[in-house]
This record gives sequence, C-alpha cells and structure tokens, in this order.
Amino acid sequence: MQYRNLGKWGLKVSEIAIGSWMTDLNGLGASETARQSIRAAYDGGVNFFDCADAYSGGEAEKFLGNALREYKRSSYVVSSKVFFPMGRGANDWGLSRKHIIEQLDTSLKNMKLDYLDLYFCHRFDPTTPLEETLQTLSDMVAQGKILYYGVSEWSPVQIVKALSVIKELHLRPMSVIQPQYNMADRYIEDEIVQICEENGIGIVPFSPLAQGLLTGKYRKGQPLPAGSRATHQADKQINKLLTDENLDKVEKLSAVAAELGVPLSVLALAWILRLPQISSVITGASKPEQLETNLAASGLRIPQQALEEIERILDYHPFVRKIG
Repeated sequence: MQYRNLGKWGLKVSEIAIGSWMTDLNGLGASETARQSIRAAYDGGVNFFDCADAYSGGEAEKFLGNALREYKRSSYVVSSKVFFPMGRGANDWGLSRKHIIEQLDTSLKNMKLDYLDLYFCHRFDPTTPLEETLQTLSDMVAQGKILYYGVSEWSPVQIVKALSVIKELHLRPMSVIQPQYNMADRYIEDEIVQICEENGIGIVPFSPLAQGLLTGKYRKGQPLPAGSRATHQADKQINKLLTDENLDKVEKLSAVAAELGVPLSVLALAWILRLPQISSVITGASKPEQLETNLAASGLRIPQQALEEIERILDYHPFVRKIG
C-alpha cells in the first residue's frame, strides 16, 4: 500500500480507502463478512475508513467503530458526514450549528471515539448561511473534536464561496472534498480539480467503479448477474448507467485491462489515482476477496500509451462556452 498527503496537509492516507455506504449488516453472517473485510483492509495497509451518520441510520458508524477498536487509534484515519435527516424534527437535518454539533456528538458516541480525523458536509444546505456552517466546523477543529473538515457533493461555485468566507472570517481551512468521480463521471475535471489544487485541498472520491459498471460484470446483451447490485438496489443508480454506449466502452476498457494483465476494476481505480490531486479513492467491498483486488490498484502506474487509448475510448468533452 502506498500513501499520499491529504492535499497540502500533513495527514497521510492510504491510496485505497474503505467506505461503509453499502456495508451489509443484516444478519450475523453479513456482519462477520463485513468485519473480515475491514480486518483484511487494515492488514493490507488501508488506514482510511469512511462512514456517515445516515448510513444504516447510525448502525454503520457503530459497526465501524467497534471493528476498529482492536487497533491503535493513531494507526487509522476515520471520517463521517452530516446533513441528511436523522429524525423528524425541524432541526434534525442540514448544516445548522445545532444539527452539526448534535450529530457530531452522536457520531463520536456511535464510534466510541474522542475525535474524527475527517468530517464532511454531505450536501449543501441552502437554508443555512455559509458563515454559520463554516464557523461551526472551524470551532469543532479548535475544540479537537475533528482534525480536518471538508465537503462532499458541492458545486464549484459553492466551494469557491465557502473558501471566500473562510478567508474573510479567518477560519480553520477546508482540507478535503469527497466528490463522485470515475471513468463514467468526470465532471470534477472541469473546475473542481483546479480549485482544489490552487487551495491545497485533498480529493477523496467515492463511487470509483460507477456503481459496479466498471467491474466488467455487466455485459451488453447478457442478463444481469444474479445477486448483483442492479438486481436489488433501491434507487436503481447502476441500472441507469447500463446503456449501450456505456457497455460498449466497458468492452473496450476491458480489452485495455487485459493487455495490462489486470482486472478492469483495478484499471479503473489506478486511472483515478493518475491525478496527483487525488489523495485516496474510497472503495466498497462486500467480501474480503473484492478488497484484495482493489488493493492491487495502489502503486499501479498505467503506461502512457494505455492512458491515451483510455482517453479515446471515454471520449470525454468538458462543457466549454466562449464568453465575449
């Protein structure tokens, strides 16, 4: 496992991280498999574990905290997020000072921790002034409850506005963002990557395999694999990605991966890590064997010729309009 700095900051995170969004905790067998995956990740050099208060209604935080208790606290980096409703009350969601402080305390209690290494604003809250949200996060850093803070799915304009408020009020800096980024969704390359580079902000993308599209298990003209995410995912995100165009690209990308002697999933993860602005890639693994495959992406350098072929296959065109 190789490690990178979180942006310009001193914190080192493993190139491959483990996320808890899709962790299956239903039943003793599923919980034990998830625990084995975390143990295998730690043994494989992973030191960054991502979670959120809304995952499984707080149960994912409790499970992760319990699983990590057998390890020395200084040996791992753990994160959580805040925004989504955690109750039916008017103040049980969002990024108000009240909700952030209450949920941060709940997350710490769930994980049985004194502090979180990273804390993210899951979404943007248009009902709360940026000054209130950012001052609260800065205060939590000052109190030692969190060490670094950032945002997840915020637009470039929202990030730039936040950076302006931080500078104006002399607040603790934003250190990290967690956007979606993969071969099928490259929007952060248009503006966000440059914003982060200019401000020393680390990028730790989620959904690097595009909900499973980039594993290669979904093939054009073939039935959905039994038990795959596309057969049971409630929001059908993966199903919306299974277009003929995307599946044709997967076939071509699989050929590139085969030439390099690696699975498509490893190629997809290593492709994200080609960017120096990426600090870590948050992956999901329902089984230890899936995790072992993901770990192979750390340190893999894709040859220039293969990178050029990937660009031709993806055929990405940023939205650009001349002004004036």
